[in-house]
Amino acid sequence: MKTSFKSIIVLISATLIVVSCSRKKDRFLSRNYHAVTAEYNTLFNGYSALELGRMSVNESYQDDYWEILPIERMQIMEEVMLPGESKNENFTRAEEKAIKAVQMHGMNINGKEKNPQIDEAYLLLGKARYFDQRFIPALEAFNYILYKYPASDKINQAKVWREKTNIRLENDDLAIENLKELLEDTPDIDGQDLADATSMLAQAYINTKDLDSAIVQLEIASQNTNSHDERGRYRFIQGQLYNALGKTDSANYAFDRVIDLNRKTPRAYLINAHIEKAKNFDYNEGDKLAFLELLTDLEENRENRPFLDKIYHQIAEYHMSNTADSLGLAYYNKSLRTNSRDKKLVARNYEILGDYAFDHAKYKLAGAYYDSTMLNMEKNKKPYRIIKRKRDNLEDVIYYEDLANANDSILRLVGMDEQARLAFFSTYTTQLKEQAEAEKERQEIAERKQGLATVNNEINNQIARGAGPGGQAASFYFYNLTTVAYGKNEFVKIWGDRPLEDDWRWASKQTSKVNLEQVADTAVVASEETLFDPEFYIKQLPTEQKAIDSIVKERNFAYYQLGVIYKEKFKEYQLSKTKFTELLANNPEDKLVLPSKYNLYKIYELLGENDEAAIAKNEIIANYPESRYAKILLNPELANQQDENSPEHIYKTLYAELDHQNYQHIIARCNALLLTFEGDPMVPKFELLKARAIGRLYGFQDYSKAINDVALNYANTPEGIQAQKIVDEVLPKLADDTFVTNEDEARNFKVAYSFNNPTEEAIGAFIKELEANIKDVKIFNLTLSVDVYQADTVLVLIHGLTSFEGAKGYALSLQEKKEHTVKHPFFVVSSANYKIIQTHKNLEAYLGTQETNN
Repeated sequence: MKTSFKSIIVLISATLIVVSCSRKKDRFLSRNYHAVTAEYNTLFNGYSALELGRMSVNESYQDDYWEILPIERMQIMEEVMLPGESKNENFTRAEEKAIKAVQMHGMNINGKEKNPQIDEAYLLLGKARYFDQRFIPALEAFNYILYKYPASDKINQAKVWREKTNIRLENDDLAIENLKELLEDTPDIDGQDLADATSMLAQAYINTKDLDSAIVQLEIASQNTNSHDERGRYRFIQGQLYNALGKTDSANYAFDRVIDLNRKTPRAYLINAHIEKAKNFDYNEGDKLAFLELLTDLEENRENRPFLDKIYHQIAEYHMSNTADSLGLAYYNKSLRTNSRDKKLVARNYEILGDYAFDHAKYKLAGAYYDSTMLNMEKNKKPYRIIKRKRDNLEDVIYYEDLANANDSILRLVGMDEQARLAFFSTYTTQLKEQAEAEKERQEIAERKQGLATVNNEINNQIARGAGPGGQAASFYFYNLTTVAYGKNEFVKIWGDRPLEDDWRWASKQTSKVNLEQVADTAVVASEETLFDPEFYIKQLPTEQKAIDSIVKERNFAYYQLGVIYKEKFKEYQLSKTKFTELLANNPEDKLVLPSKYNLYKIYELLGENDEAAIAKNEIIANYPESRYAKILLNPELANQQDENSPEHIYKTLYAELDHQNYQHIIARCNALLLTFEGDPMVPKFELLKARAIGRLYGFQDYSKAINDVALNYANTPEGIQAQKIVDEVLPKLADDTFVTNEDEARNFKVAYSFNNPTEEAIGAFIKELEANIKDVKIFNLTLSVDVYQADTVLVLIHGLTSFEGAKGYALSLQEKKEHTVKHPFFVVSSANYKIIQTHKNLEAYLGTQETNN
């Protein structure tokens, strides 16, 4: 009986409590029940999720110490999220908890909120949306607090977060105005609220380039923040701002304050503070020995291993500034071998190595370094374009150096006797065998280790991951460790042992099983049976004199081009001198001898080697008295004038002939000039000009062949590049020779009169007759032209007619006139079809279509 009575009492009490906790009644019990439940249940879980999300955002963010750090660590994502999507599930959960707190525990009675935790819920809602990068909804939540809860104890936080959001929305001026108003109107603001307000004000000042004001605000923030992490960051940013303003001493003082925090601040700030101070070191006045000892201590400290990429780079900078180039280069390479995640640092290392190689005339090596530099840079940015221009300038020299080296290697081997060749390739194949055996042994060891690891993992993980119901293997590929191990081994067999990096499939990155030396670049693929047979390689060498002569000719041309490039483009006169001297020692073709000697003469002058210059000058005048080079040497003033016999002047004159339609003359003249100036840098220009004349005289097919030849034979010249662009972009558009059939819809027609092998007098008389007729036509703006169709055919055209029948009628009317009668066969054509006729030289086909239509 007592038990039943107690149960009834408990039930009644619970009922009374539930009834009294209504959200619609302003009672002490209701207010406290919903406040406590919201704070210690819903909001607690919401803030826990928010903190987890915020930590993941911080961990995923990588600071760029090459730029002024942002106050807040948060990576802004560029992709647009659809409604209902989220960048982080923790923020979604935090937002849901905030909404639940409002919906389940809000006590809005007579327009006033009675639950003191609801403003906290809206603050959580705004923060969750902010970190989820939905800034407009976040701004709405913060504004709602300011509007609805002006007396809230969270009002200062709400104001600061609202301005943080405004800054993210790039409303920096508004944020500055509101934050200054907050600081002025709230004199009692202190602690973390003051630190947050001033740090955000500093960020707005940084965004608006007001760096002095930002430094002042960061000082206040660093003194009032409760977080040592934030204090270290604020002081580091102060140092960066001082550096940006050119105040090195103040910057070093700020970095010293970061260093003084020691273990109280993240080690990343500590090390980068040391690095920034090192960048500011005065090599003229500073204590170099103490500075080197500091860098060495940083290098040897085991705790600094994650930052060795930066430390090695700075040590390299020290040695380069101290003219210890070999040590500097070694440390740049050590920095690269750390597999740094800082792509800007990697790009900087490669760029410095590339510049050093370039300055020491190692252009091929420089090109390789610049390639690696660009792989670690953002495309379409100014630094990338600068490096790309440098790399493009090296294209020719790399191409011709490779060509010269390869052909020199082949010619050296061809010049050996049989015994010497056999000995050379026997040594070579022995090295290949040793490398192949070492590689095979390495792979076997790796497979054994992988197999052992696979067995152990299967035993340890079979229950957790490796097997499904009934002991069967899991279907997901990565749950079956045997399959994963097999896949890894197959990858190594096919691709080699490659590091995890971007563009890993590039051929230039391939790690070959056997590193074949580029001793004799025979460009053949050997089977496994012949790979180690010396006779196989010997058989690849050319034996016919014609093939050998071709290699010699190609090698000599490469030497000539290198000499010109080193002289004109890079001003490397010693290198240019070497190339021209070696070329002349190889008994080159006559067309290369005189230009090479003249270039050598100019180089001797530039190097101040006057005796050699005099010898070269006298030899040219004595042995080539009729050449333009001899004339220039005899009369130096011609060198400063536009010599009418110079290739440049001849080219300009010939180019002007295009407008006069003297196509046959241009083609014949270019053919002669190509022999005269062979080896001269102007040759590609004459080839391209000849191709254009061929196209206008003979049509699409001949033009296509000629322009492809230019693109192929002069691929590394501007003209060759232009020709290749024509091949890729223009020729496909011109290839269609189908006539337009709906000529009635056209609005531009011509009357054309064809003449075979006419004299200039006959064409002139015909033009006069037409001019006398068209001057009387007031309705249309008629004009005349004379176009070359083929070598023996000229077309006289009347332009400006607007319909096919109208053009035909006008031509017929000219035949019936009493005065200035024009009686000559004609045809009517639209502008579109006339373009096709001139492009494909298919006039007969067009006339056939007209006869069919008639």
